[in-house]
Amino acid sequence: MDRLNQLSGQLSPSSKQALLQKNPDDVVIVGAYRSALTKGGKGGFKDVGSDYLLATFLKEFVKKTGVDPNLIEDVAVGNVLNKGAGATEHRAASLASGIPHTAGFVAINRFCSSGLMAIADIANKITAGEIDCGVASGVESMSANYGPQSLAKIDVHYQEDPAFEKCMIPMGITNENVAAKFNVSRKVQDEFAAESYQKAEAAVASGKFKDEILPLESFLAEEDDDDNVTYKKIIVDTDEGPRKGVTAASLGKIRPAFSADGVTTAGNASQISDGVAAVLLMRRSLAEKNGYKIEGKFVLCTSVGVPPEIMGIGPSVAIPKVLKKTGLTIDDISVFEINEAFAAQCLYSAQACNIPPSKLNINGGAIAIGHPLGCTGARQYATILRLLKKGEFGLTSMCIGTGMGAASILIKE
Repeated sequence: MDRLNQLSGQLSPSSKQALLQKNPDDVVIVGAYRSALTKGGKGGFKDVGSDYLLATFLKEFVKKTGVDPNLIEDVAVGNVLNKGAGATEHRAASLASGIPHTAGFVAINRFCSSGLMAIADIANKITAGEIDCGVASGVESMSANYGPQSLAKIDVHYQEDPAFEKCMIPMGITNENVAAKFNVSRKVQDEFAAESYQKAEAAVASGKFKDEILPLESFLAEEDDDDNVTYKKIIVDTDEGPRKGVTAASLGKIRPAFSADGVTTAGNASQISDGVAAVLLMRRSLAEKNGYKIEGKFVLCTSVGVPPEIMGIGPSVAIPKVLKKTGLTIDDISVFEINEAFAAQCLYSAQACNIPPSKLNINGGAIAIGHPLGCTGARQYATILRLLKKGEFGLTSMCIGTGMGAASILIKE
């Protein structure tokens, strides 16, 4: 009964001071890291698959965090584009990284929130008493899997049902719908996107991402005149998306991507990328017993549904929900990481929630850095933990395909 009361209490509104208290059963973050994000189809990870990325990364992740692999009881991996969300190859990658077979595995696909859902899955298992330690990860090789072949097929008998049709609307068109419905102009979208590029480029130049990125060995295929293929070994340690000199004026010259008179372009939408990230979560008592440094405390994650045709508004609904459940306000949050799937939807969501621009995506977002679909939710944790100061609250959020949104809150320790 005490355990049930405790769980119930964690899901009811709580004061800021109560959340800052440290309890033995807290879900804590012992480490959060990511790879550099590379350009889909032409970057440093274009010739390796998600299984290679995950196995190579988790090996470095375990080494970097110093965790005893035998303490890991479950591994959750978010992925969108692999068949079956990569259930087979990513379990194999987990084992190949050195995590023992005694650790369970689950593949998770909730579109762009998949990496965050992996975090929530492990956190909830710790809260429920199922496990004491787990790894939450997200990985995506858009180079290998993104394109027409990845589009869902639906039963011919239901193709004319309005609900089915709305869930099949291309993501870019849903952003056009958001822009039209809420009067988000092309001009302000390009200004927002340019600022994302400028912040990300400055972060790369000043080395702000270095601490969160684990350098990975990769291989690039090279073909000679006789069609013989060899592989060149490289080290990938820097994001490839950010570019110098991007301005609203330069972005304004790019043609609309989805309709001749549209406002969504390749310049004000998230980049197609490859990448991987992970978060190590533990019960506080276990972390303290084993002497692991605690980086943060997981508080809560919520998911919501919104109309599929304007799926981009998801954060504007998910953020108020997670704040209400925790008893916090916008003013209590020091840093917001909201995924920039598209400029219009991110702008609208931030403005609808009255989020100060100075607190939003401080080092740039997916428009500049990239959006490897299943990875992003975990990538945001690696980023936001470095932006928060001790005792500060952070919030991550994203819109989700087919009409959803998700948001989570964590505390820096």
